[in-house]
Amino acid sequence: MPAADEPAAPHKDRIDWIGEIRGLALMLLAVLAFHSFIAKPFYIPSISMMPNLLVGDRLVVSKFPYGWNWASASFHVLPRGTWRALPGTPDYGDIVIVVPRNRNDDLIKRVVALPGDRIAVVNGQIVLNGKPVPQQVEPDLQIPADPQLMCGDRKPAYYCYSDFEMYRTKLPSGREVLEVPTLREVMPNGATYLIIKDRNDFTVDNFAEITVPAGHVFLMGDNRNHSADSRVPIMADGLGGPVPLSDVGGRAEFVTFSLDGSQTWNPLTWWRALRSGRSWTSLRPVHLTEDK
Repeated sequence: MPAADEPAAPHKDRIDWIGEIRGLALMLLAVLAFHSFIAKPFYIPSISMMPNLLVGDRLVVSKFPYGWNWASASFHVLPRGTWRALPGTPDYGDIVIVVPRNRNDDLIKRVVALPGDRIAVVNGQIVLNGKPVPQQVEPDLQIPADPQLMCGDRKPAYYCYSDFEMYRTKLPSGREVLEVPTLREVMPNGATYLIIKDRNDFTVDNFAEITVPAGHVFLMGDNRNHSADSRVPIMADGLGGPVPLSDVGGRAEFVTFSLDGSQTWNPLTWWRALRSGRSWTSLRPVHLTEDK
């Protein structure tokens, strides 16, 4: 018979599973709301925006600069529509994400023409409202060869820089780089950025003049001979001309970090794969002043 003063067994609290599930659901809703209304992370999977964005870059896209629409919502949970709340218009040179009409995933391109603009492309040079957009030859840009960098935007996966093998060179240090031909483009508002133009026979190096409709923008990739953008028909996985602003989901702001493709699923390998000098790089174009 137990002693009268023997302590009682400790009471084990029951887990409030309903409360736990409710808390998890609220947290997920908060994350979804932040990604839909404020900002979300974005990963660069292809070479279409080289040299300013490299495969493996992780960046932040803000959702509010042009207002909100169906494309703002994370995972595109809303049906496609033409509505816009607190609408705004991008500037020349802005880098934006867009959801093509025939797909449900985001692409990333640069704004090169605004509503009402007349735009043509002649021998690879933009002609905006009858005036050629200046292109200045820059020294060849050295991009690390990143031999383990694989792209999966088509099957099977392939070495991302396979089309640039002719530009591979070895530096005196032994490091291999790609020395790609580079131009500096300057938009009418002074926005300037680098582009790559490595061929003279690209199918849309010449694009007949059109007028960008109201509520639309014309988008191009910075890697001009390797970008399916507004110059390329929908059936060829391009944007099929000017895109409605209701399909633009936000503006690219800055790179958070970048990996060179040598990483594995083991997080311990990520530090070794980090590209130096790319973290916190702004993606807003530099604007030249009139005295420059």
